[in-house]
Amino acid sequence: MSTLAHTMMTPARPTDSGLTGPGEIDRYPYAEAPAPDRVGAPAWEGADPELARAGRRAAGSRGRGLHGQLVQQLGQMIVSGDLGADRPLVPEEIGQRFEVSRTVVRESLRVLEAKGLVSARPNVGTRVRPVSDWNLLDPDIIEWRAFGPQRDDQRRELSELRWTIEPLAARLAAGHGREDVQQRISDMVGIMGHALGQGDALTFSRADAEFHSLLIQIAGNRMLEHLSGIVSAALQVSGGPVTGCDRPNETTLAHHARIVDALAAGDGGAAEAAMRQLLTVHPEVERVVPAPREH
Repeated sequence: MSTLAHTMMTPARPTDSGLTGPGEIDRYPYAEAPAPDRVGAPAWEGADPELARAGRRAAGSRGRGLHGQLVQQLGQMIVSGDLGADRPLVPEEIGQRFEVSRTVVRESLRVLEAKGLVSARPNVGTRVRPVSDWNLLDPDIIEWRAFGPQRDDQRRELSELRWTIEPLAARLAAGHGREDVQQRISDMVGIMGHALGQGDALTFSRADAEFHSLLIQIAGNRMLEHLSGIVSAALQVSGGPVTGCDRPNETTLAHHARIVDALAAGDGGAAEAAMRQLLTVHPEVERVVPAPREH
């Protein structure tokens, strides 16, 4: 299966992590819900081979709701380059190819327009916008880029962005967060430790994602808070640069625990240093900490 075909089958990220509240570690759902049954793909024919191919792939992912599926499919096609810049998108044609109503097409295009991927103008119609117009901080676009031809650039950029954002967030969060939120962050470390002992990488990664999202949210900087979705998306993108967060082990767990201790002590410097250690890639994978690149 090609990378693009695999991308078309990528399930949407859950909006709810499913993590338990304080003291409920043992009730954490350690298994994913079963995937919906797939249905056969109709054989479309027409003058637009790109849309026809995507339509066939779309049939395999029915079950998330037609609106969400169409946004996912069209978004991936645009980001992958299957639908290039200034390409016209005819709603009637999309509806026919994907066998969806005008309402579904219209609402899906509105979502893509909000993400900067398309523009709709009177007497011009809906067209694909150039990359320079995309909202590259949108979690969906981050995911679509990470599984498309731009995967290497996206993962490098995410790694560099996290290296910039998260140490600062850890410093700001030290001594400034509410006790209940700090307890929640501590609980995430407990869940990660439990998952590590059970060999449950999925639970570990979900708790890890919430740990980092909560940390940014209590930094007391509203602009940083808006970036928490980026960090969550970065943690959910598989195959990225190997950082401490990507390697569930006792060392990674210890770094998270040190961050929690520093937050409780109000030691911003220690929290920042622990975060930098956590985000530093391991030398055995022959990568280095993100650094300025020559142009």
